[in-house]
Amino acid sequence: MSQNKKKLHPRNLHNDGYPFADLIKSCPELKEYVYRGKSERLTIDFSNQQALKLLNKALLIHYYGIRYWDIPEGYLCPAVPSRADYLHNVADLLSSSQSGKIPTGKSIKVLDIGTGANCIYPIIGHRQYGWHFVGTDIDEVAVRAARAIIEANPNLRGAISIRQQNQPDSIFKGVVKPKERFDLCICNPPFFDSSEQASKASSDKWKKLGIKMEQANYRNFGGQRNELETKGGEVGFITRMIEESKEFGNNFKWFSTLVSKRNSLPFIHKILRKMEVGESRGIELERGQKKSRIVAWNFLG
Repeated sequence: MSQNKKKLHPRNLHNDGYPFADLIKSCPELKEYVYRGKSERLTIDFSNQQALKLLNKALLIHYYGIRYWDIPEGYLCPAVPSRADYLHNVADLLSSSQSGKIPTGKSIKVLDIGTGANCIYPIIGHRQYGWHFVGTDIDEVAVRAARAIIEANPNLRGAISIRQQNQPDSIFKGVVKPKERFDLCICNPPFFDSSEQASKASSDKWKKLGIKMEQANYRNFGGQRNELETKGGEVGFITRMIEESKEFGNNFKWFSTLVSKRNSLPFIHKILRKMEVGESRGIELERGQKKSRIVAWNFLG
């Protein structure tokens, strides 16, 4: 079953765009990067990594009550509205087995695979729905940064924990305990198979925006190699994720992942059939020219 989403989810707090005047009040550092664009509306240079980082910080302070948020230089700086959209859509997925009622509170347990230094999904998911999160990552720097965010925010302590994945080739093994139960796992997998592929994607993006590479702050979203690249690209990662998920079928009500490329879907559906999942669902997400999708599955039938 597939649903088309041309706008952000109705519960997404960011449907009306960025209220820059309010965001500057929440995060005065942002003011330096805000200016009036061609339409006379306030905006920022979205090719500037520091501007994007401060925009995210302002959004997290203003909408989610976060006191402190920071990421190490060069680490992935995700867009808060699109990350929130993933969570609202999987909240609907969970509600489908609860007579349409959105499950809230700390009894709902979610695993975030590759939570990163930014800890975005656990922050939004807990502050919006009260869910309990376990985030995992293979990068020690990212793990320390995510833990620092949690420790610095009293409203996150006890609700989010971060686990180091010491088996880089594993996804669930080594971080999910044998008798541990989760309602959901979420994942934003690495997209690219190589640095060359990542660089080309970045170059193509700037060309579409009419920005020359020498003018752009290169990858405005940042990102370490392990955040952006993996063997076989997103198809390779998601294939490994689905294959390994069967061993943990009793530990999760739902598995899910983002899929950035439409042409990845035939391969993903093929591996889902091969692994004989109990049920699978697809949700299409669209915001402006950017399109992605969520694929979810379980082994519960």
